[in-house]
Amino acid sequence: MTPATAPMVIDDAPQGAAMQRVAALATRRASPLAKWFWSLLVSLMGFVVSLAAWNFVTNLIASHPFLGMIFSALLVIFCCVLLAIALRELSAFSRLRRIDTIQTEAATAHAGDDLPMARKVVGHMTSLYAKRDDTAWGRTQLAERAPEIMDADGLLDLAERSLLEPLDARAVAEVQAAARQVAVVTAVVPLALADVFTALTSNLRMIRRIAEIYGGRSGTLGSLRLVRTVLGHLVATGAVAVGDDLIHSVAGGGLLSKVSRRFGEGVVNGALTARVGIAAIEVCRPLPFQALKRPSVTGTVQRALTGLFGTA
Repeated sequence: MTPATAPMVIDDAPQGAAMQRVAALATRRASPLAKWFWSLLVSLMGFVVSLAAWNFVTNLIASHPFLGMIFSALLVIFCCVLLAIALRELSAFSRLRRIDTIQTEAATAHAGDDLPMARKVVGHMTSLYAKRDDTAWGRTQLAERAPEIMDADGLLDLAERSLLEPLDARAVAEVQAAARQVAVVTAVVPLALADVFTALTSNLRMIRRIAEIYGGRSGTLGSLRLVRTVLGHLVATGAVAVGDDLIHSVAGGGLLSKVSRRFGEGVVNGALTARVGIAAIEVCRPLPFQALKRPSVTGTVQRALTGLFGTA
């Protein structure tokens, strides 16, 4: 016979409190004075670097013309790469603003039962996904049935079912994969800060992939904007901390009393990742969940972690 195992209590308050602090700091509005300070600092540093590079190139051409020409060519190529990166970032911000515009128009159409606005939203969504093979069947169904619907809510519900249902499945799969990865690394890797690094990178990659699924491809700066928006959504909805009911439903009746503390922490971190993922879906999705059911955090974590740490 094995000795009785004392129940182990996994305190999720520190994780929830830390998440709340991070979200509050990330979403806090910067003061105008701080914005002016950083803008002027970046401008001055750019001016100094540009002037130093210009002086270096002119002096090098004067003393060693051949080497100066080679360096000038490399500098021109480097500037072209920077320009391409800037254009990609601007394109990413444009796509994100496009998603924001659709969300705003959809909210207006829902609130006022505005059929012309709803048709405008459908047109924007069809254009957004026009080159996507995974929405081809949905676009065909939407084009056939949309003229028959004479109310805004029904038209937007049809667009949601036709275009977003397959994208929702892919987005939820990304959330489950990220939650599973974070939980496994937390449970089995004993290295200090390994779980923190894994959670950070997994959440950033998950948010970026969710944005790409819904058509809002983002660059580096766009990803930072997305992260801030997602954290703001978590703060606004009060879904930052992991509750006891979530942990109990995920872990099962006596599972946490039978596994190590690292496994319990893995469940907590996986649940936090799932909550971030669901918030990212709500932020990146062009339409709010109305015709389709919003993914449950508990259900998402259960499907992600089922069989991962054994059964109770």
